[in-house]
Amino acid sequence: MLTTIAFVETKRLILRRFRESDLQDLHEYLSDPEVVAFEPYKPQTLEEVRGNLAWRISTEEMIAVELKETGKLIGNVYLGKRDFDSIEIGFVFNGKYQHHGYAAESCEKLIDLAFAAGVHRIYAECDPENQSSWRLLERLGFSREAHLRQNVYFWKDAEGNPIWKDTYVYARLNS
Repeated sequence: MLTTIAFVETKRLILRRFRESDLQDLHEYLSDPEVVAFEPYKPQTLEEVRGNLAWRISTEEMIAVELKETGKLIGNVYLGKRDFDSIEIGFVFNGKYQHHGYAAESCEKLIDLAFAAGVHRIYAECDPENQSSWRLLERLGFSREAHLRQNVYFWKDAEGNPIWKDTYVYARLNS
């Protein structure tokens, strides 16, 4: 199974563990309502990001994506270990750095490393309204396996009723 990602380079990026010095860059994108619109959390304050960063530093599942040229943290990729030699992948990138191929570049490298390490299946879940995410998954060779209808909610309306959301499930097998 995939071992810890400590430091990996791509053409334009450094993929590494999170560190304390990432606080301001992480806050820049986790506080942006457009960036977190499809995440299960609301835009975060600096103090909330400080707590979130402590968790990111402590886990091997969150990978920081840094621009090689400037050293700026521009996003992250999540690789969550699952049963049966599978992992779940997810990604969040600073809005200023979206649509430049950085998510694809970092995910392609991590997918290659995971499959080389013996991972059997990589899957992702995303909101059907998040076209950028599911289109990226399709470009990365993932296939849509399911459209789950009203299977999850993160928020409630003013009356306390769940605001149900659909989920697409994508996967790619090590072939």
